Parts: sequence; C-alpha cells; structure tokens
Amino acid sequence: MIEALGAFRKIIAGLMAFRQLLKGSVKQLTCPRRHLNARQLTTFELVPGTTTSHRRCCCCHSKLLPNDWSRVTSVRSYARGKPPISNQSLTKGKNKSVTVVIRGPMTIHELSSAANIPKDGIYELILERELNLKLEPYTVLKVFLIKSILDELHIGYIVRKEKLVIPKLSKDAFRRPPADPSEMQPRPAVVTVMGHVDHGKTTLLDALRKTSVVAQEAGGITQHIGAFQVPVQDKLITFLDTPGHAAFKAMRERGANVTDIVVLVVAADDGVMEQTKESIKYARNANVPMIVAINKCDKPDAEPDFTKRDLLANDIVLEEFGGSVQAVAISALKNLHLDDLTDAILTQAEIQELRADPTGPVEAVIVESRVDKGKGSIGTAIVQRGTLKRGAILVAGQVMCKVRTLLNESGQVLKSAGPSVPVEITGWKGNPSAGDVALEVESESRAREVLKWRLDSSQEVALEEERVIVERRAAEHHRAYRSRKATEKALHWKQVLQIKTEERYSRPKENEKSNNPELNIVIKADVDGSIEAILDVLSTYEAHRQCKLEILRYGVGVISDKDVELAHNFEGVVFGFNVEVSNEGIRYANEHRVDVKHHQIIYKLVDDLKDELTARLPPLEVQEVIGEATVLQTFDISVGKKKVPVAGCRVSKGQLSLDGSFKLLRNNQTLHEGPLNSLKHHKEDVSSVTKDMECGLRFKDWVECHSGDTVICYQVRQEPQTINWDLDF
Repeated sequence: MIEALGAFRKIIAGLMAFRQLLKGSVKQLTCPRRHLNARQLTTFELVPGTTTSHRRCCCCHSKLLPNDWSRVTSVRSYARGKPPISNQSLTKGKNKSVTVVIRGPMTIHELSSAANIPKDGIYELILERELNLKLEPYTVLKVFLIKSILDELHIGYIVRKEKLVIPKLSKDAFRRPPADPSEMQPRPAVVTVMGHVDHGKTTLLDALRKTSVVAQEAGGITQHIGAFQVPVQDKLITFLDTPGHAAFKAMRERGANVTDIVVLVVAADDGVMEQTKESIKYARNANVPMIVAINKCDKPDAEPDFTKRDLLANDIVLEEFGGSVQAVAISALKNLHLDDLTDAILTQAEIQELRADPTGPVEAVIVESRVDKGKGSIGTAIVQRGTLKRGAILVAGQVMCKVRTLLNESGQVLKSAGPSVPVEITGWKGNPSAGDVALEVESESRAREVLKWRLDSSQEVALEEERVIVERRAAEHHRAYRSRKATEKALHWKQVLQIKTEERYSRPKENEKSNNPELNIVIKADVDGSIEAILDVLSTYEAHRQCKLEILRYGVGVISDKDVELAHNFEGVVFGFNVEVSNEGIRYANEHRVDVKHHQIIYKLVDDLKDELTARLPPLEVQEVIGEATVLQTFDISVGKKKVPVAGCRVSKGQLSLDGSFKLLRNNQTLHEGPLNSLKHHKEDVSSVTKDMECGLRFKDWVECHSGDTVICYQVRQEPQTINWDLDF
C-alpha cells in the first residue's frame, strides 16, 4: 500500500512538473546531479511555495541551476510534440565507420573526439544509466561505461590495454663508493710499457726482471699482454707488457686504461712510428703521465736528438724543451742507463702518491684470459681494491668464479693478492673477457642473480635492436608493396600476370647453392686477447663482392672435433693460433680431409687467410688486342644463291686472325661482338692478315657495317685474381 502511494505521488509530481515546463516556467533550469531526462519526468518534483530561482530536486533536494545542455532541449522538444534525441540522430551525418581505440579510462571530451559524437549525446546516455557522475567534459569514464555507450550507438571499438612499464630494480653488482682516505694505504705503481713493434719493449722488461721472455715469443714479437711485478730498489713495480703489432690495438688501449704510468719505448734508430703515435693517443685518452725511454742508443746509426725532435712534432714536449715529460736514453740489450729509467718511474709514482683500500670486497680488472687443458679457464687480473683470497666469489661480465687458486707470473701459489698485484685466477665457470671488471659478491646465489640480471639485460637490448631492424624492414616492404600495387593498377591484367609469373620463376630457391666464391672459417686461439686482435683484423675485410668471408665460430681453447665438423659441413677451414688439436679433431680432419692450419704469428695467419681467399677467386678474363682494322667499303658477294654483306678493310695495327674474337665499333661504341665466318685477301681465303694489308671479312652473324667503322681483333686470356684487402701491416 505504501509503495502504491509513493508511485502515485511521483506520477502527480511528474504531471505538475510537465505542466510547469509547458508554461516555460522552469526552462533553462536543471538538477546539478542530472536527475531529469525526457523519459523520466516523474523523478522531478518542485517544492510548493518556492520561486523559480529556489526550486529544488525531489531526489536530492539540490538547488536548480540554469542549464544550457541538451536535456532541456529534449524536454522542450517533447513538449512541442517532437521526438527526443535518439541514438540514430547522434551519429546521423557522421562517419559510421569510426573505430574507437580504448586504452583505458577516458574523459567525456576524449570519448566525444574519438567517437565523433557531441558531448550532449554522451550526457544523455549517462543519465539514462542513473549514474551519479558530474556531467563535465573532463569527467573520467570507466571502460565498462565507455563500451556500453559505444554499443548502444553501434560504434565499433578496440580495447588495447597499455603495457604497464614498471622500472625494474637493478640486481647488478657495482663498484663501491670511493674509500675514506684514512683507510687507504700505499700501493705499487702499475706501469704499462708501450710502443711500436720491435722497438725493444719486452727486451727492456727482460733486463729489468732478469728473464728472457723475448726469446720465447714467436717471431720475436709480443702477442699477449703480460702482467708481472719487478722489485726495484726495495720497492715493487707492476709492469704490463703490451703488444706493439698493429693488430693488437685493443690490447694497447686496455693496458693504457688500467695503468698509473706509461713508459713509451721509442727506438733511436727508427723514431716515431705508427703504433708509437697510437700509444701516445691511448695514454692521453687515459690521462696518465708518460715517461719516454729512447732505446737502442748503443747502435751506430742511433740518433737520439732526431727522435726527440720527432716526439716534439707529435706534441710530446720533453723536459729539456721546457715540457713535463721525462726522457731517458737507454740500451735494454746492454743494460745501459736502466737505473735512470727506474728512478724516473719511482719519482713519478711518489709524485702521484698512489694509495688504495686493501679492505672490503675485491675489485679487479681482467687483462687477459686463456684456457688451460688441466686448469680450465684462467683469468689474469690486476687487483685495484680489497684483498683477493682463495674461496672468494667473483663476477666478471657474464661469468662467475669461485677462486680455486691464485698464481703469480712464475706459477707460484699465493695466499692473497692486494692492490696492484697481478695474479692468475683459476676456478672460472666460463672464460672471462679481457677488460671486464671482476667484483666480489657475498655468495654464489648472489653471483647467479647478478649473472641472470646481466643476461636478461643484454637480451632485452638485443631484442630491442632486432625490433628496430624488423620495423625498418617491414616499412621498406610496405613501401615496396604500395609502389608495386600502384604500378600494377596502371597495367592491364595480362601484363600483371606476366610480371608475377616472371618473378615466380626468377626467385632463387632456398636450397640452391650460391655460385659466388665464399670462405667459411673457424678460429681458435690461446687467449681472449688474441681472438680479439684477430677479429679486429677481420673486421677490416670489405671485399665481400669478390669473396664472401664468414666466421662460423671463434673462441679460446683447443680445436675440438666439433670445430672440425662445423668447418667440414660448410666446406671451410680451421685456423688455430697457438693452440693444438684434440685427438678426436685430428681423427675427424684426416677422415674428412678438413684443412686445419696452425700459426704462432698473427701476420702470418692473416697472410695465409688472404691466400685462401685469393685461391677461391675465379680467374679474371682479360681481352688482349692483337689487331685493328678500318672499314673502307661494304659490298655484297654471292654465296650460292644468296648475297651476303662483306666489309672491305685495311689493317692499321697488328694483325687480324681468323680464329680470334672480333668487335665492331662505331663512334667508340660496340655494335657487335662475335667470330668471323670468313677472311679473304684478293679473293683467297686466308687465316690472317697483317698491317697495311687489305682484306674482306664477313661476320658469322649478319651485321651492317658502314664506312669508317673499326674492327678490333682480340684474344681472351685468363689471369689469376688477387683479393682486394689492404692492411696496415
């Protein structure tokens, strides 16, 4: 009974409101919460006895406000006997093929712009759902409401959820902040010996530490970076011996970046050379002080003064010229003035006040790495901070290590290694790359966490690079497709069919072997630095149009049967640098006749590689001109019942031979090329005619000759090609 009375009361209130609207007394007024619409007039009630400006809504008793929205327009249209705004009228005249992309909640203004409908229509559809929302342009609508509105308006939509990018917390390992100066202690200086090849760097170090390393180096040149300590005047100095050969640029740069002092060795009889200039550049980039050792001063043709002026020309201002760079004239071979050089090094180290923190987690730099058959992966490192001990957990690049043993340059086991101490570390689970920073972590689980983070990060970078490449290629494909479609549109359908048929048959088969020359190689070396140097040399190869060079695999360690098998599958060659072949690899190579080449000197390896590339090049056909004639007159002769054209010529150079190849030129352009059918002199067939003789010749294929044309006789001979690969050494 109560519900019936309430419903009756609402009907009466609606009728009263409708009467007032017909009289125009409440036009331009509406409820702030929009409880009034054309289909629900009964929800609007006026409080009796109030004026127009103080009328309130019966639902929320809110004060009525002036309104310029389409709701009043709809009510007034209904009062005049016109139909209210419909869903069809909202999109009438609009683009019905609009598709709204819903990426999340949208404002009314954004929905209106995206769906190309007026805001008033959206307000009305919201009111129909009796939602308590402010009808303002920047009111945010949820996704379910947007979808409901678009469904009612028959407008298509696509829901695309934006991927929420949450920045990942880095799990990588980093260097520690700078140590407190009060905790730092003096450390030995790290000195890098640099210079041009064969200027005496290793001989100098042999003289300082009383060894003969240079005699053990293949070809008498250093091809690895060596790290060792030498006692000098009751103090220790850590020396790095870098290769001077042009192929080992990365090793020299790495040596300059981990050093405190650079000793630049310059031969007095040779002066500043290319690798000398390069070493100067690396030292300046690393911002380390430099000491010049002018070596080979004992030789009769030595000119130390010329060398000093040559250094000055390269912006190395020595102390005697008013600069700050010390220069010492020495003879490493005869141990002359080496004390002066060590004094200069110690003085420079004292000026720099070299100190380091020997406590806390270890920080070191990998200067070299190799694979030993019995010990596994070995990394040579220089400790920069902390004290390295057995059992420490290290992370370098994307490999980890639980230190098994510490060895010095003589192979002696060390209990610990402090700052500036070079040490060989065993226990690596993989081969560390030269130049990587080795950091100590708390546990193996933490090390695995760091490695996983670094691997994932590198994969994300690789995927992003691939995505950019794929998008670029897709854009190129779409441009080519649109261009082809535009071209086909202007052609007849038969022409289009013919073009597609030709493309289908001209498309190369996937399994078809290419006839272009190519060389596939597998490279194995003893240390990571050697691989790095060889790859740097191979990166300068640009003659792929002559012969394609493909590196199937490279790495550190012995040549295994898998390496030989890979080379065999691709008809390639295996190159080994200071490494041996396993027994299984030797057996497989002998059975399948795979070339396995061994080298101990890098430039000989490169020369051998160039010979292999040259051997795969096809011979080059060269045209050798043997005679030349000028057409004087053309006439026809009878051959059986036919008349054939004949060119009457006079030989101007060399001779014309019937078995040679001929070209017909007119205005220096080749009109015809082919053999002769006949060659006559005074109506007699001849095999050749010489200079100043007249003859008649007829090409095997019909060709029209004019007076003044040139006939050239040539022979084709084959010459071997040489690969176009210029190196700096």
